[in-house]
Amino acid sequence: MALFNRKNDDTATAATAATTTATVDPALAALTGDYTIDPSHSSIGFTVRHAMVTNVRGSFGEHEGSLKLDGGNPADSTVSIDVKIASVDTGIADRDGHLVSGDFFDAEKFPLMTFRSTSTEQLGGDKYRVTGDLTIKDVTRPLAIDLEFNGSATDVYGNERVGFEGGTEILRSDWGLTWNAALETGGVMVSDKVKLNFDISAIKAAAPQA
Repeated sequence: MALFNRKNDDTATAATAATTTATVDPALAALTGDYTIDPSHSSIGFTVRHAMVTNVRGSFGEHEGSLKLDGGNPADSTVSIDVKIASVDTGIADRDGHLVSGDFFDAEKFPLMTFRSTSTEQLGGDKYRVTGDLTIKDVTRPLAIDLEFNGSATDVYGNERVGFEGGTEILRSDWGLTWNAALETGGVMVSDKVKLNFDISAIKAAAPQA
């Protein structure tokens, strides 16, 4: 089940657009609303090549965010995420300490990594692309994240939930994360390319009382 209707063709007439709006699937329209990301059931992680031969995986344990979903018009949907850099966890304390130091994130001076969406579009079926501004340290650059809508459900506590998963790739040097070390056998210790992974569960806000 797709979350959003497909974009109307630019050449569509006003009458056609009106008909499309009038026939929005009620099940999809019911998903429209404000959601809060549930950090205990969500993960924001990364994968990066280490020493040219293996991958290091990590995640950020502390993050918060919100979604505004529109079941009829993707352009009206928004995403906002704040990630606490000091919560990085790769399974090795010394490595985590290096990541939060001035060589990489400089978490003391720049405690948050943020993402603010600027547009949303449907790629087909349950697949979407969210484009926005990613800020790391003092650098803000555009980023597109491809996500798949996993569906919606009411949990045992009566919360209405939606789920998304997906990811993207970045060059960390684009955000000023340039530390590296040369290997004796050639190459470098840490790849410039980093894969970002998102697995998001979000809870719908209760409707305001009349």
